[in-house]
Amino acid sequence: MAKKTKEIEVRAKDLPLHCPTEEVALWCSHPRVFLDLADTGHASCPYCGTKYKLKAGETAGHH
Repeated sequence: MAKKTKEIEVRAKDLPLHCPTEEVALWCSHPRVFLDLADTGHASCPYCGTKYKLKAGETAGHH
């Protein structure tokens, strides 16, 4: 059975964005990777496949 990919909506205040986020337990996490949402407003984690998207109306500026 296929596993559903997790999708998380983030706000500009959450940037710079990294996966895993602070909410993920240390025992089940992977190495931290920073994700760039500036160009497209979305990104996927290369380790776990979690998809992140910038909330509508939010702007990714320089942080």
